[in-house]
Amino acid sequence: MQRFFPALVGLVIFLAILSSCVFVVRERDAALVFALGEVRDTITEPGLYFKFPPPFENVVRLDKRLQTIETNDPERIQTAEKKNLLIDSFVKWRIADPRLFYVTFGANDRAAVERLQAQIRDALNASVNVRTVKEVVSTERDTIMKEVLTTVEARAKPLGVQVIDVRLRRIDFAPEISESVYRRMEAERKQEANRLRATGAADSERIRAQADRQRQELLAKAYAQSQGIRGEGDAKAAALYSGAYGKNPEFFGFYKSLEGYRAAFSGPNDTLVLSPKSDFFKFWNSPQGAKPATP
Repeated sequence: MQRFFPALVGLVIFLAILSSCVFVVRERDAALVFALGEVRDTITEPGLYFKFPPPFENVVRLDKRLQTIETNDPERIQTAEKKNLLIDSFVKWRIADPRLFYVTFGANDRAAVERLQAQIRDALNASVNVRTVKEVVSTERDTIMKEVLTTVEARAKPLGVQVIDVRLRRIDFAPEISESVYRRMEAERKQEANRLRATGAADSERIRAQADRQRQELLAKAYAQSQGIRGEGDAKAAALYSGAYGKNPEFFGFYKSLEGYRAAFSGPNDTLVLSPKSDFFKFWNSPQGAKPATP
């Protein structure tokens, strides 16, 4: 047993040395191989790798997965109108260059997060300070996010960090300006409503006037047509009367006198004061229409 003990000890030492010379890089990690305190190699592909045992070479692993920075407290940022807004944002980032990242921050992700938060705060201030509340909240929100992303991405690249996306999650008014902003928004909405009412009233008057004008034109046209038709009818009636009168003047005179009698005595209490010698009574005493004899 004592013969095999030195061999067993040697085997254990060999395995220990071998295990210290082998390391595994996972899919989510990047590895930096240090040789006597200096970076000798950067490994980003997963797999099994070999190195010299410590203290000749050491390995530091960095997490290269996509990470998120969320603000715990909203940032208080002032607009061009000197109004304070509370802006809550989040950032997606990852380690793009492990060597640069380690030189800048070491293996401390918290330091990188704090640096990125400061850069995001500065970029937000630069973009929001030149815009109004309305532009920040609604009309130019996407533009602000693009500006912040471009600025932070350019500043983070020399640090070995790649910024993937920047989003403004929530924008609120500071308590001291909420009431004034709401009053101004209400006044703007009332002004817009009054403008729409005035425009509607003007349009209604214009439409009503146009309809009245068209009505008058239609009535005038219809009246002119009716007068023309009535004139044509009167002309035809006169022609018929003239023709009938020419065929039998005595009968025509008798017929017209009957119509006159009917019109004169249409009511039960109608009274006429006329001379018996008048032409109106020429058919009463003589069917031929002769005038009554003078007494």
